[in-house]
Amino acid sequence: MIRITSFLATAALMLASLCASAASEFGTIDEAKALVKKAAAYVDKNGREKSFEDFSRSPGPFVDRDLYVVVYDMQGLALAHPNPKWRGKNMMELRDQSGHNWVKERTELALKGQPNGLQDTQIFNPTTKKVEPKRVYWERHGDLIIASGAYIK
Repeated sequence: MIRITSFLATAALMLASLCASAASEFGTIDEAKALVKKAAAYVDKNGREKSFEDFSRSPGPFVDRDLYVVVYDMQGLALAHPNPKWRGKNMMELRDQSGHNWVKERTELALKGQPNGLQDTQIFNPTTKKVEPKRVYWERHGDLIIASGAYIK
């Protein structure tokens, strides 16, 4: 009986470990929110120039699995992005696969005084190389919008 119990306990631990490692392969919306808050504090402590450089490095301290930080100004200009082709580009008219203009929407909400929000979009996932649904958390930080999102699995 002890052997069976020991075997079942070991099997349960192995299964739990396998599930935990599979679940940790991708970021969650709670982790994306935490990354945005970490990025906002980092800007306050280190200034914009260093922060935007660090946010844009991939791999870097603000890229975690499929999570990353982006920063826009209130005109939709990408000030920090891990994809170098997006840095310095105005993203205001960018639309996702379904036609959703998410940068414009979040900028308008921030300009109206909304301090943060969640948005659903469909965008290219650099980890899987596929267009996938994504939930994005954004926060207004002075005249900046800092965002990160989790692909919905």
